[in-house]
Amino acid sequence: MTIERIDRRSPTRRAVRGGTDPEAEMTPRVRAMVAALSGEVEMLRRDLQAARDRLELAERAADQDHLLPILNRRAFVRALGWHIAGVARYGTPASLLYCDLDGFKRINDAYGHAAGDAVLAHFAKILSANVRDSDIVGRIGGDEFGVVLAHATLAQATKKATVLTDALTAEAVEWNGTRVAVSFSFGAFELSASDSAETALMRADEAMYAQKRGRPATD
Repeated sequence: MTIERIDRRSPTRRAVRGGTDPEAEMTPRVRAMVAALSGEVEMLRRDLQAARDRLELAERAADQDHLLPILNRRAFVRALGWHIAGVARYGTPASLLYCDLDGFKRINDAYGHAAGDAVLAHFAKILSANVRDSDIVGRIGGDEFGVVLAHATLAQATKKATVLTDALTAEAVEWNGTRVAVSFSFGAFELSASDSAETALMRADEAMYAQKRGRPATD
């Protein structure tokens, strides 16, 4: 007696093993459904990427100063805390510069607040252009700025402040045809593992005011 073996695999699986194209075995209705599902998956993928892009943009906007293309105080303090953690973990030096524009009120009074905004933007540009990618620049408030210098000792931070002073002196602000002289005072503070971000800012601020007291008053 002859016994026939029944292949219980689906026609699609038999077709694959036989070397035919599974898609060719689909009915037009099934192919249309697969194409529709593929389109929906691609649309969802694009929507997800667009949502990620919007979230990234919102995060950058939340961290950026409302006037200048640098970090705001909240984001700067957070980044400062990361550098302090790096000092604690790896023992590599890092320092903080606390910068304050000299005579900023006088500039506003003499030329107007639009000129004052131009001076702030110019100073932010000078700071950003003269530090490394690993360094952090932020506006702490008003006419006060902070710079975190990675892998920098106190002596190196003080030297960098001199470089920034020379750069600011060499490139004055032009406002309505008038050359506006701008200078700044700074305080340098080397970060330690025991510091908090706010403590480091306070110590650098104190060093900055100590330097200011050694100059004639301009405000």
